Amino acid sequence: MTKNPWPIVRLAEVLTERRETPNPTKILSGEIPIVSKIGFDTGRIELRNSSQTKTGMILIQPGDLVLSGINAAKGAIAIYDKENTTPIAATIHYGAYTPNERKVDLRYLWHFLRSRTFQEILTQHMPCGIKTELKATRFLAVPVPLPSLSDQRRILARIDQLAAKIEQARSIRESLRPLAHTLFLANINTLIIDCSKVHPGSPLIDLVEPDRGISYGIVQTGKPFQGGVPTLRAGNLQEFYVNLSNVKQVDPKIEAKYLRTRLKGNELLLRIRGGLGEVAICPPEMIGGNVSREIAVIPLRNHIDPTFAMFAVAAPSNQDFLRQHTRGTSYIGINLNDVRRLTIPVPSLDKQRQIVSYLNNLQAKINKLKDLQNQTAAELDSLLPSLLHKAFTGQL
Repeated sequence: MTKNPWPIVRLAEVLTERRETPNPTKILSGEIPIVSKIGFDTGRIELRNSSQTKTGMILIQPGDLVLSGINAAKGAIAIYDKENTTPIAATIHYGAYTPNERKVDLRYLWHFLRSRTFQEILTQHMPCGIKTELKATRFLAVPVPLPSLSDQRRILARIDQLAAKIEQARSIRESLRPLAHTLFLANINTLIIDCSKVHPGSPLIDLVEPDRGISYGIVQTGKPFQGGVPTLRAGNLQEFYVNLSNVKQVDPKIEAKYLRTRLKGNELLLRIRGGLGEVAICPPEMIGGNVSREIAVIPLRNHIDPTFAMFAVAAPSNQDFLRQHTRGTSYIGINLNDVRRLTIPVPSLDKQRQIVSYLNNLQAKINKLKDLQNQTAAELDSLLPSLLHKAFTGQL
């Protein structure tokens, strides 16, 4: 552990355990709410909706430091702000402590107790490890480095300043996240509209295998059938891909009545219920499977590239058409007749593949940008813990 330049004091010198119990009648009436948990990441108190309890309770007053004896080492430490006007209660697995304001700034101490620096100290001084419940006798006996009150406030001001900058950077990154996808859809729309100006459009019904047409899948009630036919549902169909992580199965006797939607691979799949407009291509893993009534199967003819058709249907202008023709009240969906008359351009197969190649390359670049955004998010998440460790080892 990094050597610290400040005097070492026991927590008992700056904190006093509050040993009050709440009025049971006020708990049952809801006048004194009960702590449900303290968030590990946020260090914020969450309250129960219920006032029922079977365990002993402690009282927490505004301005107290509150910690979970079981999860303190994971960051379950909070301040019950002075701005609150009423007390709260918690089970005996929590502890409430009042600070000595002449020696410690409570916000400084809160940051410190949730830091890696304090976790390292706990590991050294807890005889049975940090998984042991942290009762007051053990907690208050822990020795910690403590700068002067003026230094605490100087460090706290620096932490607040840098934390605000980190949060600002995180907000900017989050605001930019959807822009890449919007850009991709805008490119699809431009290409499809420009293509329509040169090449005549055809309704989807004219572009599919005539013996199969465009149909929705299996209408089934009851529980899924074990060992049956894999069947895609609304939740499996995402934008541009099929999620195969939780595919339900249907009784083969029922599925046999829906041969028109039995999957052969490369069909276009369009969500028409349970969400609207998501479109993807049937993956090879689903050959021989089927779909539920929430999905329309569009078996394209050979002169239509499935990926081109997928992008064409996903173009915002075509999605707007589908949304404008939704029907129903309690269970909104797209009527198959409207799907059948949805029009897409039909250039030569070579031209379709050129457009697909361009969009795939653009999507690859956007995916790299998303990976960079995720990497940046991880780096931002690691900045504050690193900053706090430096702050509490005299390096800030």
